[in-house]
Amino acid sequence: MGKRLIQQRRGRGTSTYRAHSFHFAGKLSYNTYNKDSIVKGKIMEFIHSRGHSAPLMKVIYEDGREALMPAYEKAVVGANLEINQKETVSESDIKVGSAYLLKNIPEGTSIYNIELTPGDSGKLVRSGGSFATVVGHLKGMTKIQLPSKKEKLVNSNSRAFVGAIGGGARLEKPFLKAGAKFMQMKKKNKLYPRVSGVAMSAVDHPHGGTRSLRKGRPTIAPHNAPPGRKVGMLRPKHTGRNK
Repeated sequence: MGKRLIQQRRGRGTSTYRAHSFHFAGKLSYNTYNKDSIVKGKIMEFIHSRGHSAPLMKVIYEDGREALMPAYEKAVVGANLEINQKETVSESDIKVGSAYLLKNIPEGTSIYNIELTPGDSGKLVRSGGSFATVVGHLKGMTKIQLPSKKEKLVNSNSRAFVGAIGGGARLEKPFLKAGAKFMQMKKKNKLYPRVSGVAMSAVDHPHGGTRSLRKGRPTIAPHNAPPGRKVGMLRPKHTGRNK
């Protein structure tokens, strides 16, 4: 008989595991995409959002449109920025806090809020204090190094902001109490604390119970296991050398 596991309860979407996203400040977006053009804007205010680890800045463009984006380090109210989508930009014109096509950003430059495909308004590197680095330019692609030190190829026509996101010192302050950590995780719908299966009772998890806690017991579930029993490592299709 299958067991009602936590991952199954979360997927059901009850109020216990639902993120209260209506408390968030809004969706982060460039809110502009005009090829071969320069759109200029001005920082109007900074906004704190419980759903984002970085401080957010509200930007108003010259045409009156508004955008909500992660704030860069040393950003101030009233500062000007631009979304430059020109095919060619001189290296001397690139400044921190503005967005450019990846192919125009020099190697070794710190970038953030990077698009995976041109016009998607940024998908990578948006947490507080993070930044990626431009490693090199290939034919139509740009290699970047993510904060995890993993390298990734991205379309060179995608846009990215130059600089690093503010709020880098947020991890230096300790939580001190378990309750503070719990509330920090709760507001983003993160499960805390995470309990391992072997620490549970036998009725709560297939790995639970003192009878099943053996050092040499494999945690590979059978192929025909019912939902709730299929937990642990994935069963390999074959073992040994694959000739």
